[in-house]
Amino acid sequence: MVKDKRDKLVLALIVVIVLLLGVLGYIFLIKPAISGFVVSNQNQGVQYAILSIAQQASTCKTVSLPVGNQTMDIIWVKCLQQAPATK
Repeated sequence: MVKDKRDKLVLALIVVIVLLLGVLGYIFLIKPAISGFVVSNQNQGVQYAILSIAQQASTCKTVSLPVGNQTMDIIWVKCLQQAPATK
């Protein structure tokens, strides 16, 4: 009877240790890798969006960007400098 209780206690401790190792492995290994991947892809998305806006603005056409409940029109500065002055 005592040996049976001892075996159950040892088994329960092994299960708890394995679960703790799994949690620690997730916290210190898996989660940082996932977070790094997400941040890297977010940065690529921001760079792509800015590059797309700049390329569209460089064609001397206005680019309308919604900001809250307003719209901001962006145009390349060189396009404004090339525009003929009107009298």
